[in-house]
Amino acid sequence: MDAQAGFFYLFSAVLLYAALRVVTARNPVHAVLHLILAFSQAAGIWLLLRAEFLAIVLVLVYVGAVMVLFVFIVMMLDIRIDTLRGSLWSHLPLAAFVGGLIAFEMAAVLMTGFRGVDEPKALAAAVDAAGQLVPYSNTRELGKLLYSEYLYPIEVAAMILLVAMIAAIALTLRHRKDTKAIDASLAVRVRPQDRLVVVKVPVTQPAAPLPEAPPPAAAEENKA
Repeated sequence: MDAQAGFFYLFSAVLLYAALRVVTARNPVHAVLHLILAFSQAAGIWLLLRAEFLAIVLVLVYVGAVMVLFVFIVMMLDIRIDTLRGSLWSHLPLAAFVGGLIAFEMAAVLMTGFRGVDEPKALAAAVDAAGQLVPYSNTRELGKLLYSEYLYPIEVAAMILLVAMIAAIALTLRHRKDTKAIDASLAVRVRPQDRLVVVKVPVTQPAAPLPEAPPPAAAEENKA
């Protein structure tokens, strides 16, 4: 077994463990952290497949941005796991059916889908319209493919992500009675005369001074 196969088995084992912990973790924050670990291991597998652009996008976009957003959302939602686990067993048959179907499809593709297919080889250079050699870039070719043949699926995915972002903001936006907020429109429309009001207080005669208390020695003499 060469080094590439060893790294593949290592990344795959850690990926399977992290994916299992995402489902079985009791703390949602721990589940999100294990999902970050799963994404990092998937990026390593993509590096072995010579898909450097997809690997770095997975790390920068999903691990560096999306999963951090998930962590903040999970913390702000304050999910009660005890209340959610009560209804978990009622959905177990459906979850088992969907999981088994996905596992069957993945096994069918991995066992029969790649037979007789040669390993793709990257081109060292390509020829442009003028007949000149241009250095080959898989990132450029991927961009051309995505924004030509797969333009509508990308737009649909962008709309789904936009709806998910709005839903996340709506879930975290709660109106609490114990919080204090300032209305920005009222602060902008304020006038100087509304900030300070001068009240004229009528001048009254000072009250008569109270009689002074006798010194302690004189008070003792009077008692005697």
